[in-house]
Amino acid sequence: MVYPHFSGAGNYCRFQEHCHGDSQDKKVRVNPNSTNRVNILEIQQRIIQFVTRANWVLCGLASIVGFIFVPLNVACGILFGGLLVTINFHLLAKTLKKALTPPHVASHNVILAKYYLRFLASGFIIFVLIAGHIVHPVGLVIGLSLVVFSIILATLCEVKKLIFKEAV
Repeated sequence: MVYPHFSGAGNYCRFQEHCHGDSQDKKVRVNPNSTNRVNILEIQQRIIQFVTRANWVLCGLASIVGFIFVPLNVACGILFGGLLVTINFHLLAKTLKKALTPPHVASHNVILAKYYLRFLASGFIIFVLIAGHIVHPVGLVIGLSLVVFSIILATLCEVKKLIFKEAV
């Protein structure tokens, strides 16, 4: 097994070999120009794009279903929770992409500062929505959980692609 994204000192990678019952650490030479590294980056990009799109679709579908079948304040909670988590995920992906692109590599302090500012703003918005009785907390939790569902869905799609790719 080779894990090119876990590079340790130099171009070696340590891992536990559980397949054969050997629990000793092994050193494996990792080629930084390996196609495995490219495949992993491609998979990560596909997952991020899928989750970003799926968040918007799930937010819209869950909101429509909510406005049809549940009370108004629960439906508003689904809508506002879905919008909040979708916008946060989109901004996080944009921040990380901009910060980690080679010409403009940002310090981790800048990334953390932006993350915590978004976190505090989200907490304030959630507080106002619940304290002002604008939304029902259950609807808000459902809306905030949409990103988890889209991440699980994206992961299952990628696993399916990998399994069928290896089966061929």
